[in-house]
Amino acid sequence: MELSAAEIRRAVQLALAEDIGDGDVTTLATVPATATARAVMQAREPLVVAGLDVAEAAFREVLQFNIRRGERREPLKKSQPKLGRRKTPPSEGEIKIERLVPDGRTVKAGDLLLRVSGPARALLSAERVALNFVQRLSGIATLTAQFVEAVKGTPAQILDTRKTTPGWRRFEKYAVTRGGGHNHRLGLFDMVLIKDNHRFALRDEPPNAIAAAVQRARAGAPKLKIEVEADTLEQVEQAAEAGADFILLDNMSPMQLRLAVQKVRGRAKTEASGGVNLASIQTIARTGVDFISVGALTHSARAVDIGLDFEN
Repeated sequence: MELSAAEIRRAVQLALAEDIGDGDVTTLATVPATATARAVMQAREPLVVAGLDVAEAAFREVLQFNIRRGERREPLKKSQPKLGRRKTPPSEGEIKIERLVPDGRTVKAGDLLLRVSGPARALLSAERVALNFVQRLSGIATLTAQFVEAVKGTPAQILDTRKTTPGWRRFEKYAVTRGGGHNHRLGLFDMVLIKDNHRFALRDEPPNAIAAAVQRARAGAPKLKIEVEADTLEQVEQAAEAGADFILLDNMSPMQLRLAVQKVRGRAKTEASGGVNLASIQTIARTGVDFISVGALTHSARAVDIGLDFEN
């Protein structure tokens, strides 16, 4: 998936408003309005890069953000140090950005990701927002790449889930793709997924709850793919007979997964889910399932270590 310029800008504007509020008091009080600076964004550990478009937007958008809030432009006092003085105030300055690697690239510690130059106040005010996005999204991409590497040589593909940070779903799912993973449904609107509570609500429907749910889903959402969550091998057979496109094999042991794949016999795609980690995923992948969904990609990925340092 790709992120649009409009959604990146909206997210960055919200993040800047949250962080800067009425003004970056430290920067406004200590850094001259005419000061300029140059900085580099650098990986401090091996990682897979994601989110550089968002970081760039943070540096560019902060200029407009300050203009809208009427940033004060005090004249430079003689007692203040002349740090890279320039003739134009920061609102009229320009942020220059040099992208050094693309999203999805694996880098090592010490590799440079971006060079940024422009008004020092703007760089300082946007620094944390830019890093928050890149550290978080690169962390997801890095963890995803580890799972993808672990199943190499098997037919299984790595999927994400809806276990995402509220408001950040598209960004986090974007990061999954940059790590080599694949997106499951984006939300409740783009795929039918019949889970245990849906089955319970239809428990008295003939011939069984799964068949009734699939039939109703075909009628109510004829253009969408249908997936059925199955906890038992009996439910796997019912889902396959009902014509489900995908069967989610929930919290099954490796032996149960193998039996489920054999029972389906290609009538539907199979997806293993529940309790998946780097220690167990190879065993799961060798059972023959088509997909393995991993909630940890988005709910447990740590922010990787990336820094932004000013240069002489």
